[in-house]
Amino acid sequence: MTKIGLLSDTHGYLHPRIFDFFAKCDQVWHAGDIGNEEVLLALEAFKPVKAVSGNIDSSRIRTLVPERQLFTVEGVKVFMIHIGGYPGRYAKGVKDELLRHRPQLFICGHSHITKVMHDPALNVLHINPGAAGRYGIHKKITFVRFDINASRIENLEIMEIDRDSLPTVTDQPSG
Repeated sequence: MTKIGLLSDTHGYLHPRIFDFFAKCDQVWHAGDIGNEEVLLALEAFKPVKAVSGNIDSSRIRTLVPERQLFTVEGVKVFMIHIGGYPGRYAKGVKDELLRHRPQLFICGHSHITKVMHDPALNVLHINPGAAGRYGIHKKITFVRFDINASRIENLEIMEIDRDSLPTVTDQPSG
């Protein structure tokens, strides 16, 4: 069994509860819009990381992580990209990639909306962990953890934190 911590759209901010929530995870996956190198380094110092770059990420972040990842964990093929859409409304080119690679798990971010949906037409589970950062349209900071166990995705949990409970900041994240 492999325990996964999944987040996206940190935009240069890591909520301290991420580390408690992901404490028993074996890997952390970041579905883009990391925001700055410090976020990536902090996650890598904590756990092994698989990440993709997002549309706000700098050229430096883009040299450190790819735009898309295709990998297998415990027999589950995973496709991860930042802007991916969701079943029935995939972003341009994503459905073609899903048909070509046939993953069992499709991970994306970008929308700042937490979604877990099965696409029966493509036989793929879609997970968007929402947004873990301070900036954006979301009212709640969210991140997800789940287990991959002998080709099964199990025990999915979502952490929600009211964004209004965060201290006010006046600076914008660096990109």
